[in-house]
Amino acid sequence: MKKITASMAGTVLNIFAAVGDQVNVGQEVLILESMKMEIPIESGVEGTVLEVKVNVGDFVNEDDVLLVLE
Repeated sequence: MKKITASMAGTVLNIFAAVGDQVNVGQEVLILESMKMEIPIESGVEGTVLEVKVNVGDFVNEDDVLLVLE
């Protein structure tokens, strides 16, 4: 199982991937907002989304799991 994690603490502003979607390396899957800046989260791995562990509006900490891929 592969995981995409938060690179920094922030609030989930937008999610671009859903369960069943194919994700490629470098693909933007989520936007975090931190200190009024939008931080794009890109996938470092390729795979199919098994689980989206966050919702828009959730606060996440650095290294929290955002998506789980197969």
